[in-house]
This record gives sequence, structure tokens and C-alpha cells, in this order.
Amino acid sequence: MNDRLLGTAALVFAAVMVWQGYGLEAPFAYEPVGPRAFPMLLSLVIGLCGLWLAARGGNPVESVAAGVKGRVVAVSVALAAYAFLFQWLGIVLATFLMSLPVGRAFGGSWLKTGITGLALGVAVFLLFDKVLDVVLPTGLLGGLL
Repeated sequence: MNDRLLGTAALVFAAVMVWQGYGLEAPFAYEPVGPRAFPMLLSLVIGLCGLWLAARGGNPVESVAAGVKGRVVAVSVALAAYAFLFQWLGIVLATFLMSLPVGRAFGGSWLKTGITGLALGVAVFLLFDKVLDVVLPTGLLGGLL
């Protein structure tokens, strides 16, 4: 994929984010900015970067090392599964399961990626639930958390 194609894809992605994010509304106004500010600002940054890449032109495509495409697919599938299973499994279990293929894709051992995923899931849950008072799904571990 050259820079021009990647920039065009980023522009399309930014347009989809604007389209989806513009409809976000909070049931009550608890902040002056509202929930649509984050996707709008993020789509602006992605759109500007995409515009810069598209205007810069196409560079020659370099081949990637063997196995990189498989790892990219594994990480993409793991992140998509994380998004779909997050509500049902809960933050701790979903983060643990997502971290295994992602950690392995980056060369980690099963034990290290499992420990890191579990620690990350618990830490994120405690940070959001106890410190920031943001409710996250507990899922199957709801009785334990």
C-alpha cells in the first residue's frame, strides 16, 4: 500500500467517523462539550494526516518480512473480537483474552502475555471503576468484581 492509497483510506475512515460521531448525543447534558467532541477531533486529526499522505504522493511499495501480514491479521481479528465480546465477557476477561494473540504477535511468551493481559484488565477496571467512577461491564466476573 503506498502513501496515496493509505491517505485516501484515512480520509474515508475520517468521513465515516464524522458521519457516525455526529449523531452521538448524551441523554442529559453533563458536560458542555458532549460525547461527539472526541470522534470529531479524532476524525479531524486522521483526516489531516490522510490529506497530507494523499497529497505527498505515492512512494514505491516495499515488501514486508515474512509473517508480518499474518500477525497484522491476528491483531486485527483480536481487536475486532475484543470490541464484540467486551460487553458480554467484561473488561477483565476480554482484555485478558485479547492480550494473548496481540502479545504473541509481538513475540511475547504465553505466560508473559497472560500475566500482562490479566494485570492490564484488572488495572484498567480499577482505574475506571474505582478512581474515575466510570462504569465498565464486569461480564462473567460480575460476582467477583
